[in-house]
Amino acid sequence: MNVERPDPDELLARVERANAKARRGRLKIFFGAAAGVGKTFAMLMAAHERRTEQMDVVVGLVETHGRKETQAMLEGLEILPTRQIEYKGTILHEFDIDAALKRHPAIILVDELAHTNAPESRHPKRWQDIHELLDAGIDVYTALNVQHLESLNDDIGQISGIRVWETLPDTVFEDADEIELVDLPPDELLLRLKEGKIYLPLQAQEALNHFFRKGNLIALRELALRQTASRVDAQMLDYREGHAIREVWQVNERILVCIGPNPLAERLVRAGKRLASSLRAEWIVLYVETPQLQRLPALKRDGILRMLRLAEQLGAETVTLSAPELSEGIIRFARERNVNKLVMGKPRRRNWKRWLLGSVVDILISHAHNINIYLLGSPHLEDRAESSSESLFKKSPLPGLRQRIPAKAKQRYLGYLSALAVTVLSTAISHLVFGKLELANLVMIYLLGVVFIATRFGRGPSILASILGVGSFDFLFVEPYYSFSVADSQFLITLLAMLVVGIVISNLMVNVRSQAKVASHRERRAAVLYAMSKELGASQTEMEVVRTAVKHLYSEFSSRNIILFPNKNGRITYPKAQAMPESLRSCDLSVAQWVFDHNEIAGKGTNTLPGSSAIYYPFQNEETVLGVLALLPVNLRRVFLPEQQKLLETFLRQIAQSIIRIRFVEQAKLTHAQIEAERLRNSLLSAISHDLRTPLATIIGSASTLIDDAGQLKSVDKLELNRAILDEAERMSSLVNNILDMARLDGGVLELNKQWYPLEEIIGTALTHTQKKLLGRPVKVKLPAGIPLVYADAVLLEQVLINLLENAARYTPAESALDISAESSPEEVKITVADRGPGIPIGQELRLFEKFYQTRHETAQSGVGLGLAICQAIIKVHGGRIYAQNRIGGGAEFIFVIPLDRPPPILEE
Repeated sequence: MNVERPDPDELLARVERANAKARRGRLKIFFGAAAGVGKTFAMLMAAHERRTEQMDVVVGLVETHGRKETQAMLEGLEILPTRQIEYKGTILHEFDIDAALKRHPAIILVDELAHTNAPESRHPKRWQDIHELLDAGIDVYTALNVQHLESLNDDIGQISGIRVWETLPDTVFEDADEIELVDLPPDELLLRLKEGKIYLPLQAQEALNHFFRKGNLIALRELALRQTASRVDAQMLDYREGHAIREVWQVNERILVCIGPNPLAERLVRAGKRLASSLRAEWIVLYVETPQLQRLPALKRDGILRMLRLAEQLGAETVTLSAPELSEGIIRFARERNVNKLVMGKPRRRNWKRWLLGSVVDILISHAHNINIYLLGSPHLEDRAESSSESLFKKSPLPGLRQRIPAKAKQRYLGYLSALAVTVLSTAISHLVFGKLELANLVMIYLLGVVFIATRFGRGPSILASILGVGSFDFLFVEPYYSFSVADSQFLITLLAMLVVGIVISNLMVNVRSQAKVASHRERRAAVLYAMSKELGASQTEMEVVRTAVKHLYSEFSSRNIILFPNKNGRITYPKAQAMPESLRSCDLSVAQWVFDHNEIAGKGTNTLPGSSAIYYPFQNEETVLGVLALLPVNLRRVFLPEQQKLLETFLRQIAQSIIRIRFVEQAKLTHAQIEAERLRNSLLSAISHDLRTPLATIIGSASTLIDDAGQLKSVDKLELNRAILDEAERMSSLVNNILDMARLDGGVLELNKQWYPLEEIIGTALTHTQKKLLGRPVKVKLPAGIPLVYADAVLLEQVLINLLENAARYTPAESALDISAESSPEEVKITVADRGPGIPIGQELRLFEKFYQTRHETAQSGVGLGLAICQAIIKVHGGRIYAQNRIGGGAEFIFVIPLDRPPPILEE
């Protein structure tokens, strides 16, 4: 085993993950192919084992389904009581998460991970309850059948013919700390079913005829085994990464196919597919881009793209890496992914070339231990190389790129001419200082020219500059002059060293330039992703997300684009609110619909509907396709380069995540609004049922007494009964008017009739209306001289004052005083209604203005709780504010402010 020092950044990330994991509880899933394999029994056995280790184990909820052996296993374990919820006339027994959190055991057993909770539960799904337990630091044991995994839902429905509705995200299964497979052969499971150990006889017969057919059980068993093996493989990779183990472990078949810009690439991909199919193994196609390969012609780069897309169509995972050396990139990736089989082409170098220049295959054989290497050759490859290469790249699906080659040729010719010019310049400078400086210093002048050429124009021109520099130095400055012969043999070493140093410097500078280019590209890509994610994070609506995405996609890919969403019927349509160029109106909605339905890329440059003018990409969350991106590319290569494809996939993931986030927020708002509406409805019904029943009873009683009177009632008694009927009818009218006023204010249909009014007139009218209810109370009005007129709807402001005065009368002693005062500033007028009652409970100052909210006091009279809410709505319509506070010396103050947003009129004397 080869153990190396881990990368510091990776080590820090692992430490952070470990710290986060240490604070959470551990999740152990007892996993099986079907009901009856013994998951719950195995879970209870594990619980008894933990009990013998003196651990605090509690049963939160276990479904025994009437199985006696399972019921017997519960003996000796503490069982929490369940929550009983009445639903459609049935009592449901649900897991009590609050009781579990309060008990806080070390381990809790919660059966049926995919269960859907009853309405009114805290979470809709049981796995969400378990997440809350894990966040609280409680270890959880649970059970799960393979058919409940969301990603397998369609496959299992196709196999069994039965749709499973209770599913959970695969991430819950993948995040489990431990998976224990509980397996049972299909024949034994069917025997248990027939013996009545799984279901009751009638249910058992139904299960035998449908879900529990032997073929179904075999398929489910294989799926369960594969899921478990995949989870174990992921745990093994995590362990290797956590311990910086680079040596390959031969535990699972994983094939790596290495391709390059040569005619053998297509054969390698197909051979890798055949090998992976025969071994039923995962396979990866890798292209390592070295500095030399970054300078490939456009056609050859397009050929690589075609090979990578061919591999994806055949079911491979494709990866593109950048590395200084081909062998280094292959070995590092193979160790990271625990690859144990490598497929690549035979070395093309033969004899002395292979011995002198080396071979990637030889390096891999020397350093890639525990990896089996499969070499694929081609008969008479050298004879067919040119024609194969041409045929390979003639099939490239990325036309329109040849126009870039002449520009590169011009740049290459310019580089060689510059090498010649720099050599002439270096010779001229050397000639000026010849005789004043040592010859070694003249060599440095030529080498500086080589460095300059290598930095600006690459390897070829810099090597030419090295050769020309050596020739010029020998011809002009080494005796005998003006001859390439050398009188002193020591200058042969100088000239050879000069040539070698020049070539080495050329290669080094080219590599540095290439790496700087790669680093700059990665930095720019990271900046682009950061800018887009920042703007998407700040977006509040789907339309803002779409605008941000379209802007960044156009900026990065120089392609006009549009994001299409389905309507309520699942049909892709053009957006209504999104401004769109006429060229994008020509996007084929039928192609977009196909992409949406099949969740596959299509359009120009692809193998599906390539005649389209645009490329269509689906974007999705974990479960469903959300929409389609239509991209109208100016340059296909700008889109289909491997690094650009990765960037585009990242863009699409960010767009999908932002849309899902906004939809969740909107759903949460809608749910909150529905809950609030339900609460208000219940409050309204409760208030009305109480406040209408009392006056109705009085009216009915008084009216029936008057009707049944046989002349025995005195006129005074009749008057009292009639007055009682009138008072209660006015009370009911007031209640109905309040409800209607609140409905009008909430609906936004109220139109203000704003005029200039003196404040004392509004207050006087309100006092007149409340004279009867304020009878016997001293009311003191204090208005400063020169208080300005207010620009408002006088009727509504009077209603505010009436409601505040009636509210004060309701909650204060019968003969306590009320004070009305006002003060003004250049910006606003403040009116205060104060009393000397019991005051406002601490912390309830804001809740007073909620609909149907009422405080409880001994002096309080009955009310529906809408008066203050109406006051707040009216003041807000006027652009003001209203608030309440306790009064110094006892009592409460209700203060509302009306803005003076325009100068009052000048009145004639």
